[in-house]
Amino acid sequence: MEHTIKRIGLLTSGGDSPGMNAAIRAVVRACKYYNVESIGIRQGYEGLIQNDVIVLGARSVRHIINQGGTILKTARSEEFRTAVGRKKAYQNIQQNQIDALIVIGGDGSFTGAKIFAEEFGIPFIGVPGTIDNDIFGTDFTIGYDTALNTVVEAIDKLRDTATSHDRLFFVEVMGRDAGFIALHSGIASGAQEILIPEKKDSIEELIASLEQSDKTGKKSSIVVIAEGEKLGNIYQLAAQVKELKPQYDIRVTVLGHIQRGGSPSCQDRVLASRLGIAAVEALLEGKTNLMAGLRSNKVVYTPIEEAIKKHNEIDQDLIKTAQILAI
Repeated sequence: MEHTIKRIGLLTSGGDSPGMNAAIRAVVRACKYYNVESIGIRQGYEGLIQNDVIVLGARSVRHIINQGGTILKTARSEEFRTAVGRKKAYQNIQQNQIDALIVIGGDGSFTGAKIFAEEFGIPFIGVPGTIDNDIFGTDFTIGYDTALNTVVEAIDKLRDTATSHDRLFFVEVMGRDAGFIALHSGIASGAQEILIPEKKDSIEELIASLEQSDKTGKKSSIVVIAEGEKLGNIYQLAAQVKELKPQYDIRVTVLGHIQRGGSPSCQDRVLASRLGIAAVEALLEGKTNLMAGLRSNKVVYTPIEEAIKKHNEIDQDLIKTAQILAI
């Protein structure tokens, strides 16, 4: 593979997700394979402004494929949102002789990379790392599968106590703008109802579903709620149901940031490894302003503008599946 790029900078940005370390490892070892130097940038774009960089070799990333989080750390940078901040970042790019960037993160991270590339002509490839699975151009994002498994395991445990006490559990999962985690984990864990931002829900429908479950002999139920549910937050919803149905013994559980942590699943490790290598190869082939993703188990490249502006859509068949299984 012929190329003129000699040094590739690598950073993780935005919210962390399980599998980011596997992607870092893949990038570094692909660089070694193609005789390119890899430069790790700590703390995302903030590290680029502060010149917090480190040379990474193949042995630098040993024993990290199984670790959650990111060894490069991640942070949001208000300064990078300014022209002055981005100029500082570019000066450090020049000082460290970095020829191209690989950015592991979500749409906010890609937006920053796009603006940076437009201003200073730095080639870059994005790698989708977010548990929300809402990035257009890939069937799955790095961290999504692990987050799902974490949620399902937690709900399975909650069901044990719900069944023991004939309780109604409201469980909030991450998904400020997207309901992928809620929908998939809700189906997998046998939830009675799943409330997501993409679907128009109502308290009346929720009550009707719970009443129907009572009639069919259910003594306990699980309601999975995405944090971005438009009806209100989980405590408000639980209070409204309790007011209308005081006989229900309701408990609320917010799973929170445990969904971001933990050892990545096999699927996330393989996905991260494939996309990390694909990102390096794309840069060496002269490609830029693209996101590496997976469609139908094949690596594909999506223009970064599409990855930012468009979003994966909820499969309506899955919503129907959830409704059928809740009977």
